[in-house]
Amino acid sequence: MRKTYRIKKEQEFADLITARDSIANRCFVIYKGDEGLAQHFRVGISVGKKIGKAHTRNKVKRYIRQSLTELSQNIKKDKKFIVIARPGVEELEFAEFKKNLTHALKIAKLLGEK
Repeated sequence: MRKTYRIKKEQEFADLITARDSIANRCFVIYKGDEGLAQHFRVGISVGKKIGKAHTRNKVKRYIRQSLTELSQNIKKDKKFIVIARPGVEELEFAEFKKNLTHALKIAKLLGEK
């Protein structure tokens, strides 16, 4: 995933969280907002210390980025969102992980028809 697809600034995270437009399933919480006339979606990833040590958190972030890369053609272009991993997600295999993330994105109505 390119750097232009990422939300990195603390203020952007805070703006999305305070907007309170969120959904959750047992593995992920997603805060979403509108990006306007953007050429692609933007995403922020947050994995807390409750998930595990640094190597475990990094693995979860890699799984999220890989899943989003594979789903990027289906994600609506005019959206920005934050994906927050919940404890327990670190134990999932990649296929189950991606299935749960896809489910959360569908609930959030971030996946398009393509």
